[in-house]
Amino acid sequence: MAVYALNLFDIADKASYLAYAKRSVSEVTAHGGKVISLGKFREAAKGDIEPRTVMILVEWESKEAFESYRNDPKLADLHPHREKGATNYIWHLFDKLEDLRPILKDEA
Repeated sequence: MAVYALNLFDIADKASYLAYAKRSVSEVTAHGGKVISLGKFREAAKGDIEPRTVMILVEWESKEAFESYRNDPKLADLHPHREKGATNYIWHLFDKLEDLRPILKDEA
C-alpha cells in the first residue's frame, strides 16, 4: 500500500541542504518514491503547529520502500546533509486512501 511522507522543516544550512537536494530526488526515485509537491510557507490559516518554511510531499510505493531509502547503507553519506541542512523537522507518514470512508465509518 502506498504511503505519503509529509516533510515540514526550516533550512539551517543552505549548502548542506543543497548537497542533499542535488542527489536526493534520484535516490528517492530509485527506492520507489516520487516527489509529489514542494512548497514554501505562506501563512497559517488555522491550527497551532509552529510553521515551517519548507514542505515536501513524497509518495512512496510502500512503507518498506520508504524504510529502504532511510536505511540503505549506500546512502549513509547522503542523510547527514539533510540532518545538517534542516532543522525543526517533522516527518509524518500517511496511508494513501481512495476516499475517507475507512476513517469515517463507524467502529464495530
